[in-house]
Formats: sequence, structure tokens, C-alpha cells
Amino acid sequence: MSARRRLGARWRRRRPLRTRLALAAAAAVALVAVGVCVAAFLVIRFKLYQQLDQNLAQSASLIAQQRNFDNEPGVVTGECRYLGAPACSQIVPADPADDPAKPYLLPVAHFTREVARGQAAPYYTSLTLHGRPTRMFTTHYGKGDAVQVALRADIAERGVRQAAGLLSAVGGAGVLLSGLGGYWVSRTGLAPVARLTATAERIAATRDARHRIELPPGPPGREDEVTRLAASFNAMLAELEESVAARRRLVADASHELRTPLTALRTNAELLARADRLTDAQRDRASGALARQLREVTGMVNDLIELARDEEPQPLLEEVRLAPLVAHVVDAARGHWPQVPFTLHTTPEAESVSIPGVPARLSRLVTNLLDNAAKFSPPDTPVEVTLTPAALTVRDHGPGIAEEDLPYVFDRFYRAEKARALPGSGLGLAMARQIAHAHGAELTAEGAQGGGALFRLTLPG
Repeated sequence: MSARRRLGARWRRRRPLRTRLALAAAAAVALVAVGVCVAAFLVIRFKLYQQLDQNLAQSASLIAQQRNFDNEPGVVTGECRYLGAPACSQIVPADPADDPAKPYLLPVAHFTREVARGQAAPYYTSLTLHGRPTRMFTTHYGKGDAVQVALRADIAERGVRQAAGLLSAVGGAGVLLSGLGGYWVSRTGLAPVARLTATAERIAATRDARHRIELPPGPPGREDEVTRLAASFNAMLAELEESVAARRRLVADASHELRTPLTALRTNAELLARADRLTDAQRDRASGALARQLREVTGMVNDLIELARDEEPQPLLEEVRLAPLVAHVVDAARGHWPQVPFTLHTTPEAESVSIPGVPARLSRLVTNLLDNAAKFSPPDTPVEVTLTPAALTVRDHGPGIAEEDLPYVFDRFYRAEKARALPGSGLGLAMARQIAHAHGAELTAEGAQGGGALFRLTLPG
């Protein structure tokens, strides 16, 4: 790349987009305006001189008709010094030795002799005669002679000058208007981009994602590219606002949920610090409570870390057979909840069902569903687990889910009024849905017929 190109590229990079667009639009319109003016000037000049040349040709033909070919060389008419006079004309022989004694009025050149000899084509010449612009026509005449005819070209020259001045003014006005038009195009065309930039800068300065770009009114589906860009930016801002709000809710809920178990941990730790004042039974009870609370806090912190990522990790996937995985999780739940009977029904078609996934994460999903069902089930009331090729359902016979709580059961830390007295952090179902989405499945909740809650995991495919 040459130094000039590098300098031009550096100049363009340092100019704002609005300036570059205005210059490009103005240059394009100015080029068209100047091109039209130049073309018009050339057409007008051609037409004016074409008319003058036709008059010269007619005058030469008239001389040829009025005089025979035996006329002596010399001046035929010589009144062209006046604007209203007829043309100047003269006959020039091919041989300079045949020239008359009286000098010619019009200049005789080497090409004039060649036209007389028939060796060159007729031609037109622009010259100055008696201080005035003149147009001359030289053509063949008779045998070995040439006739030269000249007319004053003042009118044609004046017309050309007037056309040049007028078209120059029109071209200058066109260039000026093109500059104004380029500025207007850049200002109006980039207005949404300017609003987008201002909104982004305001969000960066205030860290407030509630700002939006005002979109121009118009029928939907007919927006231009810049308007669609602004609409996409507004959608991105809405997602950003929701993400920031969710993060703030997560922090607020986590701090609220962790305050109680941490207080209990500190209390039990302080109590054990004075173990010499406690009986063996009191010391054992405090140690058990401390260990239990540590497990709860550890589990809650681990859940928070996984949920805060808002996405599942991407380890190597494998084909996971669901029937043995669900059977293993149900057996583990029976040991963890001995007072709750679990029933598992797997259809014959579901024995060979498998999906690509991570076995540990899928086990965590089913475990969370079973723990939630067991937590709300009365003692000796079964939790029914059914696996089909299309879905996995977990149904309990507890109090069920109120209609007003259904939209929020999968939200982090959400706990209905009936569940606030029960153990748990409100993160299990949120994590279950996150794992389901990561595996292409859909987890929903609904009220079961006859009472209780029914959770349905619709399998992918």
C-alpha cells in the first residue's frame, strides 16, 4: 500500500461515521451534478457550433453554384469584419505559384493546399480575424482549387460563455446542495445510531439497564436496518436488565437464607466452646446440630454456586439409560426418606430409552424431584414415579400447589406459605429445571387429580 493510500485510510479512520457518510453522499451527488453540467455545456457548445458550421457549408455551396470553375484564385467576398455582413470567401489554388498578386483575407495553410489537391478532407477552423472570433470552413472547389469561407463567431462564442457561466453557477449550487443533502442524510440516517450510542454511554455511566432507545413509529415488519438494530439493542437491554435483576434477587435471597443457618452455627459453636459446662447429652445434641447445619449450609452454598453460573457445565456427554438411573435414585431416596414409600413404574417401552447427558446431573435432577415430593408427603403416603418413553412423572399426595404459586415454583428461593415451615432452601426445583433445560428436556408442575402435586419431565425427542 502506497504512502498516499495509508494516509487516506488513516484520515478516514480518524473521522466520525457521520462525517464520512456526509462526505460520501455529498461527493456522490456533487459528482452527478458536475457531470450533468459538463455534459450540458458540451451539448450546447456542440449545437451552437454545429449551426455555425451549417451556415458556412451553405455559403460554400452557394459560391460553388454562383461561380463556374474557371474563376481566378483570389478573394471573392471580404465584408466579414462586420457582424451583419455576409461571409468572407476566397479561392485558393493548389499551387502557390498561381496565387493572385492581391493578398488573401483569410489565412492559407499547408492543409489548404492539400484540400485543393484533393489529398485532404474539408475541415473547420476557429481563428481570430480583425480582433474578432471567426469560424472558417475549407473545402474542395473545382479542379485543383479550394474555397475558404469564414463567418464571425461572436454569437456562438457569447452563447458558449453564457452557457458556461450559467452551468457553473448551477454546478456550484448543486455542489452546495449536495453538501447540505449529505449532512441531512447523515444526520437523519444515523439518528438511531446516535441514540443507540447515547443510550449505551448512559448505561455505561449509570450502570442502569432500564434505558431504552426510542423507535420511530411505523408499521411492524417494515422497519429499516437501523431501526431493526435499535430494536435488537432494546431487546438486549431487556435481557440485560432481567439478568441484573435476577442477580440482585439472587444475592438478596441468598443473604436472607444464609443468615438463619449461620446464626444457628455460631450459636452452637459458642455453646460447644463452653463444653465443660454441658452434660454429655447436651454436648452430643449440640455437636449433631452443628454437623447438620454445616451440611445444610455447604449444600446451599454449592447450589448457589451452580445456579449463579446460570448455565450447566459442558463435560463430555454420554448416552444415559434412564430406567436404571431412575431405579438407582429411587432406591437411594427410600433410604433417605424411610417414612415415605416410593413406587416406581417403568413401561416396557421405556426400558431401553436413553438420552445424551451427564449421569451425575440427571441423578441430581431426579433426586431433587423425589426430595421435594417426599418433603410434602404425609407419612406412609406413597410417592409415585412413572417412566415412559416420553416423560418421567413424580406425583405426591401432599397438599398440592396453589394456583397462585404455580408460576413461581421453579424460581430461586421461592417457598409457598405451606412450605416455609419445612426444611430446605428453595433451590432444588430451580436447579432441577436448569439441569432439564441443559439436557433439552422440559420440566413442568401441575396439580394432580385427587390432590397432591405432579411434576412432569418431558424427555427430548
